[in-house]
Amino acid sequence: MRGLLIGRFQPFHKGHIYVVKKILKEVDELIICIGSSQLSHTLNNPFTAGERLMMIANSLAGNKIVKKCYIIPIQDVNNNSLWVSHVQSLTPPFDKVYSGNVLVKRLFREVGLEVTTPPLFNRKEYSGTEIRRRMILGEQWESLILKTVKEVIKEVKGIERIRELAKSDQN
Repeated sequence: MRGLLIGRFQPFHKGHIYVVKKILKEVDELIICIGSSQLSHTLNNPFTAGERLMMIANSLAGNKIVKKCYIIPIQDVNNNSLWVSHVQSLTPPFDKVYSGNVLVKRLFREVGLEVTTPPLFNRKEYSGTEIRRRMILGEQWESLILKTVKEVIKEVKGIERIRELAKSDQN
C-alpha cells in the first residue's frame, strides 16, 4: 500500500519525522508532498521547496528510513475543486491520504479516497509556527528539529532570513 502525506514543512521538525515513522508502519511506500511549494521568503513560508526537500531527504537518510519515500513539491492551484486531481497528476498512485488539515481531508474524501489523521507528537512544541517564533526571538529552537535540518537552515542562512522578514513586517 502507498500513502500520501501533505505538509508545508516550514521547517521539517521532529514531529514530522515521528508522523512519517508511524505512517511507514502502515504503508509500504510513502509520498511526501511539499505543499504550497511556490511560496518562500515570507514569515509563514520562509523556506523554498528545494530547501524543504533537502530537509526532508536528509532527515529520512539520517533516520535510516529504508522504505521507499517519494518527495514531491506541489504548487497551489487556488481552485479547491481541481486541487486533488492536480496532486494526483504529480504523484504516483496512492491508496490512503494522511492529513490533519480539515480542507485537505474533505477534498480527498469527496473523490472517494481513504483519509486518516496521522498521530501528532507534542503539537504545542513541534509546530513550524512555534519553531519560527523561537527563531525570530532568539529562543531555543534547535532541540525541536533534527541535526540534518539544522544543517540545511545554517547552509541557507535561514535564521538571518526569518529575522529580516520579521523586521520588514514590523516597519
